[in-house]
Amino acid sequence: MNRTGTDDHGGLANLDGAEVVVTGASGFCGSAVARAAEAAGARVCCLGRRPGPVGRHVPWDAGRDVPDLAGADLVIHLAAAVGDPVPGPAAERAYRAVNVDGTARLLAAAGGRPLVWVSSASVYRPGGATLVTEDHPVDGQLSAYGRTKAAGERLALAAGAVVLRPRAVYGPGDPHLLPRLLRARRGGWLPVPGPDVRLSLTAVQNLADACLAATGWPAGAYNIADDRPYWRDAVLRGVLAATGAPARLLHLPVGLAAGAAGAATALSRLTCRAPVLTRYAVDQLARAMVLDISRARAQGYRPAHRFGDHLGVPLPVPPSREPRPAH
Repeated sequence: MNRTGTDDHGGLANLDGAEVVVTGASGFCGSAVARAAEAAGARVCCLGRRPGPVGRHVPWDAGRDVPDLAGADLVIHLAAAVGDPVPGPAAERAYRAVNVDGTARLLAAAGGRPLVWVSSASVYRPGGATLVTEDHPVDGQLSAYGRTKAAGERLALAAGAVVLRPRAVYGPGDPHLLPRLLRARRGGWLPVPGPDVRLSLTAVQNLADACLAATGWPAGAYNIADDRPYWRDAVLRGVLAATGAPARLLHLPVGLAAGAAGAATALSRLTCRAPVLTRYAVDQLARAMVLDISRARAQGYRPAHRFGDHLGVPLPVPPSREPRPAH
């Protein structure tokens, strides 16, 4: 096993003494990866605008600068413009500056160094197959985030990087997924679009483990998620119960929710504030989407964490038998 390879069982990389650069290490996912890399014995360099939770800090503005990667044995790239902004040219430019142009600058600086580039399942075309493989079309994204992540990962793949595609990352310190759900409560109700569906989610600890293990994987794209999907409504009820202020789910027709998202988006263009509801958010909750993680499993990926661990209570999960991938 080499210093940045996997063991004979496809487990976590042996990073003892390696210089590992983690971009975006002050963020939710990046900080988890930086801690995991340090725990694996690496010397961690946190590259970004703010210091990470461990290691040394090298300032980098992904939207403007070429990063300093001197001494790096491995680069794990998580720095990104994230969120669901006010639609329009300004958002596209801002997101492109970080997610596409920032990637180009990073790749130029990386040279031949091993690179793990963290993407997102948001790159996949909405609709179509319920069980989504890495060969699912990557176009038609509903947000500036999805479009620019897709463009950025094309550069990374062309450069020979390992690209990871998690979906709906959650865990301790989550600033996005669960807080957004809780803000959507209206009194004793939580509106949700459409009937119950099966969804893949990704524990941030599983993503961190994958980032380290992927240093020894062949170049290409890999779906990353928990070991099995969840019923959406069970997740929502579990989150609400864990807050100590449970609410009942109010199932709305998908068309009605989409119409409300359209109105909220139109209003956001007038107020220049992020919309309270978007087509992307409706799609994420209303459409069944299960990531096929067999490609990562073949490399030894074994996700050990589940959503119930995060809440401290078990959650029912759908049957383990999966439908065949669409070809």
